[in-house]
Order: sequence, then structure tokens, then C-alpha cells
Amino acid sequence: MSAPQGQQLRTVAVVLAGGTGSRVGLDRPKQLLKVAGRTVIEHTVEALHECPEIDEIIVMMAADFVADAEALLLGRPSLPKVTRVLPGGSGRNESTLAALAALGPQECNVLFHDAVRPLLPPGVVRECVEALRTHEAVDVAIASADTVIEVDDDDRIVAIPDRSHLRRGQTPQGFRISTIRRAYELAAADPDFRATDDCGVVLRYLPDVPIHVVPGDEQNMKVTYPIDLFLVDKLFQLSSHFAHHGGSAALADTLRGRTVVVFGGSYGIGADVVRLAEAAGCRVFSFSRSSTGTHVEDAAEVAAALEQAAAATGRIDAVVLSAAQLITGPLATMDDATIRGQLDTNLLGPIVVARASAPYLRETRGHLVLFTSSSYTRGRADYSLYSATKAACVNLAQALADEWSDDGVHVNVVNPERTRTPMREQAFGPEPEGALLDSETVAETVLGLLASEMTGHVVDVRRHDREPQGVVEAVDEVIEQAAEDAGVDRSVDVL
Repeated sequence: MSAPQGQQLRTVAVVLAGGTGSRVGLDRPKQLLKVAGRTVIEHTVEALHECPEIDEIIVMMAADFVADAEALLLGRPSLPKVTRVLPGGSGRNESTLAALAALGPQECNVLFHDAVRPLLPPGVVRECVEALRTHEAVDVAIASADTVIEVDDDDRIVAIPDRSHLRRGQTPQGFRISTIRRAYELAAADPDFRATDDCGVVLRYLPDVPIHVVPGDEQNMKVTYPIDLFLVDKLFQLSSHFAHHGGSAALADTLRGRTVVVFGGSYGIGADVVRLAEAAGCRVFSFSRSSTGTHVEDAAEVAAALEQAAAATGRIDAVVLSAAQLITGPLATMDDATIRGQLDTNLLGPIVVARASAPYLRETRGHLVLFTSSSYTRGRADYSLYSATKAACVNLAQALADEWSDDGVHVNVVNPERTRTPMREQAFGPEPEGALLDSETVAETVLGLLASEMTGHVVDVRRHDREPQGVVEAVDEVIEQAAEDAGVDRSVDVL
């Protein structure tokens, strides 16, 4: 049954969030756990909200946590499509029935999506809604890379289906609301009714209704077990390197008039941030040890720098700390002054800058951007202090993103791959052309962050020829990084 000629049905997304988190071993629903600076359900709802095909979003939440979800999602200016948070049922089917009752009798398209699939690509939603122009039921699925076996009660193989005909189901699942409602009405009369998803209900009780399948995406994974939280967090990290999507003109429209303070702005990435921020119409104040005598570990000097910027413009919208120090060598033979210098610049400096910046950024709901290095994932011989302090920066940024979330302050940490900067050239000498990331690319990413609502992210910045595209590529990236960390490639990212 097609939509009436010339008429586009409105589309309502129903987020099914009734899970309790038992399989991740917690007493809190997994959709309320935080990854990449926000709860899983926030990421999921925001992904749906960004899809122009979605007109309204309703959340079916675990009954004991409705108030938590309301606090996160309702009334936010950035989420006007979210209209209701309602208690879900004891299972998926009960939650679907409750949603159908809430939506009423008017015909529309309805997409049911798992709250714990936060990496939903917009293209999947677009294809679902497009398919609902000519189909009454739509599923999302991907090919099975594994052989699937069927076993009996004694765990003996009884069949090995041809995997070329097998797919792994995802969500959303889309329907004309009249179709899914009719399927559930028939199911209610069946004392043996049992289904794991909504397409299964249509397949069993409306066998004459074809269920069209649109391609899913490997990245659209479901958070079910503890390891999934780690994988989703890593996928957010690997998919977060970006330049502002609207280009330089849109970036200038967003950032024009903002006050940006850069510590470490005299050369390298910091200098590029200063230059690009000024080109975008920001009021930029640059401080460094070499140009202004500002030591980031000195609380009085940092406070004076921030006071200078605030006095000149009346506000501070963003603080970027790109200052860093790298001195290699065995820890056992390193003198006290060298140890102290790296700890001061790389660890105490971010702490001092963060504390001093907090009052200004709370007033503007602004941004703090720190920097890390790929060496934060595993300490390397001869880079022990650098690796340790860069790991600390990641933990500091993620913790502050949580601490300051209620104040609307955004805290992120940028993780460039090996980048061509004066500090790196001083440490390693000349390196082959094309082997290093350009510092301007990193600076563009910083400005994109300042124009975004992201917080709590570790933002990877990589050369375009190395950008991961999905789960398989992401795993390859993790393996490649592990090889480097293990010493197969002894080079190290330096700001």
C-alpha cells in the first residue's frame, strides 16, 4: 500500500529504551551509561534528531528511569523533536504496544530503534523512510560475515545454513502504523505469541505483507555486553576527526565574535589555531613561554592571561592548550629538572589552565580543548613521561566533561597522528614528505570542535588516506596502533 499520491506521511521515531543493563553487569540501564561524553541514549536520540526525515521522537524508557531520561532529553532547545518520554513495558513487544497506543489512530510512518544503537548513520534512516513510500514494512540488516550453525539441545550441529542468504538484523524497523498495529492485534489473540522484534510480528501474523530489507551498517552496533561499551567509545573516537561540515564560510558564521585564548600559540598547531580562528572572525589571544613569558604551569601567569582576554572582550568562549614538552630517554637516567619540566608542562599545565578557565567557560557555555598523543594508549620505552602525561590528559578531559556537563561546558581532547611541527622536527629531524599530518589539518579540527556541541571526546585526526570507514577498518586501526605501541614502529605522535 503506497502513500496517497502527492502526500508524504509524517515519520515518528520511537526509541525503545526499556532495557535494564543486566547483561553489562550494572544496576543502571546501559542506555544511561556514558560514552564519548554523553549517555548512550543521548547519542542515539541526537543521531535520529539530525535526520531531516524524522518529524517527531518518542522515547519508551524503563519505567524506573523515566525521570532520568526526561531530564536528559525533554525541553532541550537542541532537541525540539523529542515530545514525550513514556514508560516502556516489561519487554520489547510491550514497549511497542505502549508506543502504538500513545501515537493514536492517525496514519503515519513509525520507525522503532534500539536506544543502545547510538552510532546510527543518517543514510540508513533516509533509506528506511524512502522505502516506506512503497512498502508497508521495512527492516534493516547486514550480511553475516560468520558461518551460522544450528544446534540441538545437546549442542550438536544439526544444520549449517547457506550464509549467502543470511542477514544480521539491526534497527530501525519501519512500518505504516496501521500495518504494525494490525499485526499486534492479531498477535494478541494468539496464546503462543512470541517474537523478538517487530518485523517478526508482521512476518508471522501478516504473511501477505512483504517486508523490504534495506542495507544496514557495520557501525550501527548494539551495546549489549561490557566490551561493547569500549568498542562504541573507540568508534566514536575514530569517527570524530572532522573539519566543520559547512566549510570556512559556515565556520566563520558560527565562530565570528567569539573570544578564543590559545596557550602555546607561538608555533606549530597552536599558531595555526590562532591564524584560522582570526580568519573566522574570532578575537584571539595567544600566550606562550617564548612570546609572552607565560608558563602554563604557573597559576598566576595563566590567571593573568585569562584576565587580559576577558577584560578586552568581556568574555572567553574557548581555551585551547597546545603547549607540550617531549624529551626522550630512559627514566632511570633522566635528571630531576628534566622530569619536573615535562610534568609541569604536560600534566600540571592542563590542570592549571582547566581550573583557571572554568569560571569564564561556565558563563559562555564554552569549550576547553586539550591535546594528547597516540602514545597515551600504551607507555613506550624512552617516552615514559610523555606517554604517562598524555594518558593523564585524556582522563582529565573526560572527567571534566562529566563534572562540567551540567554547566554546559564542552571539554574535548585532540589526538593527532604524527604531525609536522617544529617540536617534532627538533626531536626527530627531517622526515619524508607525506609521512606526517599537516598541522593546519589539526587546527581545522580544533575549530570544528569549537563550532560543535561535542564534549568528552577523544578526537582522532588522521591523514585522509588513513581515515577509518567502519567497524572493520576501525578494528584494523586498533591493531595498527597496537603494533606501533608494541614497538613495531618506534615513532611517536608529537604536537
